[in-house]
Amino acid sequence: MRIALLGAGHLGKIHLKCILATECWELAGFYDPDDKNAESAIAQYGVKRFRSLDALLREVDAVDIVTPTPSHYQLAAGAMRAGKHAFIEKPVTGTVSEGKRLLQLAEKQGIKVQVGHVERFNPAFLALKNLVLNPMFIEGHRLAAFQPRGTEVSVILDLMIHDLDLVLHLVKSPVSKVSASGVAVLSHTPDIANVRLEFENGCVANLTASRISMKQMRKMRLFQPDHYLSLDFLDKNAQIVRLFAQDAHNLPPQEQLMEFETNAGKKWLHLQMPEAAPVNAIQLELETFHDAIANNTEPVVTLQDGFDALKLAHRILKEIEVRKEKYG
Repeated sequence: MRIALLGAGHLGKIHLKCILATECWELAGFYDPDDKNAESAIAQYGVKRFRSLDALLREVDAVDIVTPTPSHYQLAAGAMRAGKHAFIEKPVTGTVSEGKRLLQLAEKQGIKVQVGHVERFNPAFLALKNLVLNPMFIEGHRLAAFQPRGTEVSVILDLMIHDLDLVLHLVKSPVSKVSASGVAVLSHTPDIANVRLEFENGCVANLTASRISMKQMRKMRLFQPDHYLSLDFLDKNAQIVRLFAQDAHNLPPQEQLMEFETNAGKKWLHLQMPEAAPVNAIQLELETFHDAIANNTEPVVTLQDGFDALKLAHRILKEIEVRKEKYG
């Protein structure tokens, strides 16, 4: 199956390398009007540059869109109208109205669209795939040093949207209330933000994102009855702390348990560090995109998923604006 890369900037080159490493995709070439980006990609990987997007689309079955967010809609819509399947980096579009139009277009054209919420493929998250997850409190921190790249959108759309997608995927309940605060420090949009999400099922998520931090952090903690789960997306590992009653029938081996007293009597504590497979998350998401097309199945991260995260992100941005107008 033949694919075209649209956008050969920093992240685009990472995608380019991953496409070339797969056995399922054949790269037909790439399109990027920026000569500096294009020359760098050609020098590094010896790939073919197309100066005409229409000419490139005629050569492929699918596109991988890794361009600045404001161009996502135009490129994706053009590819879809040409009947091409599309992988679109997050956030799926810059505006909610653009996202709605892509949903309508994808349904009309009957094509597959996958959104690049790559943390779904992080080894730490994949390590939990066999667990029944029903979190009632979620805490997330996503901190990064300032980079001029990506500041065309707020930290909500740049960084926090990863955690918004994960939370919506985990909770599967409508958001009933959003409280948010954000500050623009080094750019014209919020560079640091904190959000509290309340869901109809009673779950609460407290998320912080910053792109002006002195240290890197990408962690999420999940709390549910008798379980505490800690995910480190940077170190790519997970920890599961589970509480057992003394008379539980499914107790792990005795040497793996710690006994302690609670108000409800003696309990057993078990710490597990599930094996995290050493996968390349971007390569894996591109391979699953291929499989969805080849097998006519739903992509792992659907266009609807990407749209839902985008819609929530814009709801948060609106709350930040309301707070700013109220308090200055």
